[in-house]
Amino acid sequence: MHGHGHGHAPAAPAGRRVRLAIAALLVPCALATLIGVVLLWPGGAGHSEPVGAEEPVRATVVAATASDCVAGSGDGACAGITVRTADGPVPGQDLLLVVPIEPGTPRFAVGDEVVLGWSGADPNNPGSYRIADFQRSEPLWWLAALFAVAVLLLGRWRGLAALVALGLSFVVLLAFVLPAILAGRDPLSVAIVGSGLIMFLVLYLTHGFSARTSTAVLGTLLSLALIGGLGAAFSAAARLTGLDDQTTTLIASLGTGVDARGLLLAGVVIGALGVLDDVTVTQTSAVWELHAVDPAMGTRRLFAAAMRIGRDHVASAVNTLVLAYAGASLPLMLLFTLSGQPLEVIATQQDVATEIVRTLVGSIGLVASVPITTGIAALVVGRPSAR
Repeated sequence: MHGHGHGHAPAAPAGRRVRLAIAALLVPCALATLIGVVLLWPGGAGHSEPVGAEEPVRATVVAATASDCVAGSGDGACAGITVRTADGPVPGQDLLLVVPIEPGTPRFAVGDEVVLGWSGADPNNPGSYRIADFQRSEPLWWLAALFAVAVLLLGRWRGLAALVALGLSFVVLLAFVLPAILAGRDPLSVAIVGSGLIMFLVLYLTHGFSARTSTAVLGTLLSLALIGGLGAAFSAAARLTGLDDQTTTLIASLGTGVDARGLLLAGVVIGALGVLDDVTVTQTSAVWELHAVDPAMGTRRLFAAAMRIGRDHVASAVNTLVLAYAGASLPLMLLFTLSGQPLEVIATQQDVATEIVRTLVGSIGLVASVPITTGIAALVVGRPSAR
């Protein structure tokens, strides 16, 4: 989210006719969202068996020395890592694990807290375990606490509402979106319904029930619909399958008919939602504040003045979205750059083209959200009945 000020002076009261018009548009959308949740709810149809799962076991490195490699682990150097388990089938036991030293192998030191993967075989045999990763829960919890404190210090009660809304967003993703996709529901439909639910919860909880918030909700809904439509059209036109390495592995593991292209589109919709609600709330607030300063402003003047603000906002928001996608795909970009192929060849590769479509579709929706939301807001407060 950007740091653009979302002013919250007392909202200009919208007229009864305008409120009814907004409600006539939003109530069916809210009902459709709830019906969509019911129809797409995974129920007991989710994927119940863990896919390629090992039981995690927490452990601490107590010794790290050079070691001879075991048969089948390669001809290079190896390290002997002795770990002491903290939980799992046999807590407190020491295990000597031989780890090949390769360019991507982490360097382990005494005192490192790690996570082992236990295959479920003989718990006393070191061969039944492997070092899966480092334990990272403590620094992540501290970082989350620092984030929460920063939000509360700046936003106070509104910041608390924002944190609650963020928690609800994760609940929707973990309890509905992910299980529904794993249960074989259409990913794009799940993403649209899930995004709609998140949007209603987050915007109304954070900004309250008002004509101002409802205007932002309506602008966000229309922009999301545009993003979904453009994403579907251009992913089909570019013949994008959505089958990158991770998606292929997921589908092979699940053995279910997960729609890879739908999964791609779902990511586009959900990824754009966070930036969209920032833009729509800011534009709505801009129109309301302009009207509060000069209540005599008509719809056209309000729209023109707010669009001047919106142009500055959308420029930075689009840059944020593009750089976020570029940062996420940086290793992929480096790999293709090293290939030495011409730019036009690199850009049309499946993985790169996917990121281009994802970025441009999200950016177009973001740009469109400014005039859409500004126009709705100007109509709401610029009408004589709303003054």
